[in-house]
Amino acid sequence: MTNTLYIRWSFFIVGLILLALGIAMTIRGELLGIGPWDVLHVGLFINFGLSIGIWSITTGLLIVLSTSLYFKRWPPIGTWLNMVLIGVFIDMFLWVLPIVANPIAEIALFILGVAVMGFGVGMYIASNIGAGPRDSLMLILIEKTGWTVKRVRTLIEIVVAVLGWLLGGPVGVGTVIIALTLGYIVHFTLPLSQKWIVQLTSK
Repeated sequence: MTNTLYIRWSFFIVGLILLALGIAMTIRGELLGIGPWDVLHVGLFINFGLSIGIWSITTGLLIVLSTSLYFKRWPPIGTWLNMVLIGVFIDMFLWVLPIVANPIAEIALFILGVAVMGFGVGMYIASNIGAGPRDSLMLILIEKTGWTVKRVRTLIEIVVAVLGWLLGGPVGVGTVIIALTLGYIVHFTLPLSQKWIVQLTSK
């Protein structure tokens, strides 16, 4: 039991770190645009200040409160930790990662960032410690509609990107790439991570 819990928490924390790193990488590779949720966070930053990480936490809190009121139950501790840690890690990585001036390097950083994000999401959801606010919303919609992960996530990403664009957030071809591909990546990394956890806990 202790070993199983340790492995699950390890997947959870590493997944959050990878997700935040991937987000920061795509923001630094902004030549192609940024992810839908980050378009929203940047739009809020442009209009109201603070930081991208703080707006990530704030929007996450609003989603948590909304879904909790609707379903009349509080999410697990992992959801709260996700909400806070992702925002903190995003700001930390944005502080650490240098601004890239080379177009080829920016494109490479963006593409790698999308892949890292996909693995991060798959890993921390597979841990079953508690999905983040946005992915809790995704899982709820999957449960209610019966749609696939990739279909629901893609729909959410598109809606959020439009809202962010209306607030002045930067939308580019990279935004579309993330909206259309991240769901597909998670569709494969989630069951893969679940398989790894089962293999590690069965030893």
